[in-house]
Amino acid sequence: MSRGRAAKRANSAESKRPRTIMGKMEAIPICQAVHGTMSNQETLLNNRYRLIAQQGSGGMAVIYKAIDQALGRTVAVKILRPSLITDPAFLERFRNEARSVAKLTHPNIVTVHDVGQDGHTHYIVMEFVEGQDLKKLIRAQAPFNVDRALHIATQICGGIGYAHRSGLVHADIKPQNILIADEDTVKVTDFGIAQALSDAAGERQKVVWGSPHYFSPEQAQGERPTPASDVYSIGIVLFEMLTGRLPYIGADQQELAMAHIREEIPRVTEFNPTVPPQLEQIIIKVMSKEPASRYRSAEQLGRILKSYHQQGYRATGSIGDTVRPRAPQPTAVHMPAVQWPAAPTLPNTPASPPTQQARPVIPAAQPHPHATQPAPVYSQPTPPPYTPHAYPAVDREYEYSRSQPVRVQNEEGVVNIVTVILGILAAIAVLGLIPLGISVLQAYQGLGG
Repeated sequence: MSRGRAAKRANSAESKRPRTIMGKMEAIPICQAVHGTMSNQETLLNNRYRLIAQQGSGGMAVIYKAIDQALGRTVAVKILRPSLITDPAFLERFRNEARSVAKLTHPNIVTVHDVGQDGHTHYIVMEFVEGQDLKKLIRAQAPFNVDRALHIATQICGGIGYAHRSGLVHADIKPQNILIADEDTVKVTDFGIAQALSDAAGERQKVVWGSPHYFSPEQAQGERPTPASDVYSIGIVLFEMLTGRLPYIGADQQELAMAHIREEIPRVTEFNPTVPPQLEQIIIKVMSKEPASRYRSAEQLGRILKSYHQQGYRATGSIGDTVRPRAPQPTAVHMPAVQWPAAPTLPNTPASPPTQQARPVIPAAQPHPHATQPAPVYSQPTPPPYTPHAYPAVDREYEYSRSQPVRVQNEEGVVNIVTVILGILAAIAVLGLIPLGISVLQAYQGLGG
């Protein structure tokens, strides 16, 4: 009897245990895995993905670091929360979107390896990125300097723009969904989930999807997101990187939504005066209330930011840093910022000769009449580098142009005299031929007679 009671107690305890993902004693209960209370035991999904440690969590899913036992590589596994799997229409659209995202191959997009289901657990297997999300970097290091903010924003536009060309809208761009690896390499993640949610909701319930701090005014009104909506969210992220704060705040989601719709766009320079005005104007355009007033896609915004960054008007530090001007771009028409002397005029009285014999580059050049310093003496045939006390290049050109006509005029005078003499000799020779011709003619006639 005692043995029978023990067996009943064991069966009763077994029936009260939560259902596990794999139905195995060593597996972790699904409620613990999804809600982020994973114990020291490891969970195995579909006998392939072994969950090691939780990496993060959000309103839609919990992310784990895992090992793909079939391929022997480290991956990230995102498990959808149970509240999102009750709608079959959403699950179908989610799987379709995940398959579409898996086709995206771009260096700034996290690669999706697999989409699967284990019982009631739906998951996505993605590339594992060593690093941290942009939100943590902003909290620890913002405001970023302009160079770094543009470097990150351009990569975000590269990944999102590639998705736009493929017909996909992210619809939930925020720093938490942007992973930063070594050398600030950007990896955009969480494609497909927000878009699938938006598709499932449609226009029927006017459900607002996305993150209230980052979604566009049209998303706040329950409209379906477009590429211009992603552009707006990128503008919010760029604003936050440059200032260390969000442009709009509110006590709840409704206040935030109304702020995106009605409040005036705050200026970046109010919080970070070192931001150039040209970049501020770009951000104001990106955060326009009307989608038609923004850039059409993230690809177009990326080209604008890249062009501005490459022009490099100046490098701007974070708040309190000194503005460091960039070196001017060399062009054929620009000269260094030197105070040039006025065009010289010949003085009435000769200038005093220099105290030391100079050996200039141009022969027969005279010292500049208005020079305040003596001409430099060159110890080697190669002239020394330019210094503020040396004659500017324009002065030497003037000396050359002033001395050259004297030599040319003398040569022209000599040439004219020789020409005249040769002309006279030629005329005499021609005139001497006339009597000679007459004599020959007379002699010919005498012989004929």
